[in-house]
Amino acid sequence: MLLQNKNAVITGCNKGIGKEALKTFSKNGANVFACVRSLDEDFKKYCRDLEVSDNTKIVPINLDLEEENKVKEAASSITSQADKIDILINNAATIQTSLFQMTTQKDLKKIFQVNVFSQVLFTQHILKLMTRNKNGGSIVFVSSTAAIDGNQGRNAYASSKAALITQSKVLSRELGIKNIRVNSIAPGITETEMLKKNTPENLISKLKDSTSLNRIARPEEIANVILFLSSELSSYITGQVIRVDGGM
Repeated sequence: MLLQNKNAVITGCNKGIGKEALKTFSKNGANVFACVRSLDEDFKKYCRDLEVSDNTKIVPINLDLEEENKVKEAASSITSQADKIDILINNAATIQTSLFQMTTQKDLKKIFQVNVFSQVLFTQHILKLMTRNKNGGSIVFVSSTAAIDGNQGRNAYASSKAALITQSKVLSRELGIKNIRVNSIAPGITETEMLKKNTPENLISKLKDSTSLNRIARPEEIANVILFLSSELSSYITGQVIRVDGGM
């Protein structure tokens, strides 16, 4: 198992890429602090089931990235329970669709609060534990191909995801001396609830046809790349942006 006895923090674990990452990490022996915005009984049961099936420890954490005090509370809860953190996966995000001229300051502030400002704050707190780990660690930011290519109608979202790429590159320079690797992944079109809710079917079909593989990614395919970047298989990779886009 690639992550045996590693302690990981993953945000946005209740669906999509985050839920698949949680499942994949648990199967590979990691103990996970599984962060979600809404902590309900169904998710708690899902975590307990993973613990039983994989013999790992999965701790559900309530993390609301829209409120700074909630971010601090979640980070404090994790740091009070863990003696070390080896891996941090910043996956949680929100999305908003509007043309540039129709994008309001309120839209921008909300997107950046969740996708950038709170992610930075949360990472700062978790790093207090990670930097004490003599064996180093790995941080992965889940960005998007929209951050690199630009998607019509996704100014706020694409800009926020581009900011994450910059954060990862800066952090990789600063944390290399601590043997902490920092990378980003840029998923393309992926079969998630977020895609279905925010993208018209005709556009989904068009995007699918634009890929060399002529299909939409499965969330587990993105999770496997996150697993790779979190494991020792990528021990000499840092400061990189890995596109997982089926050849867009």
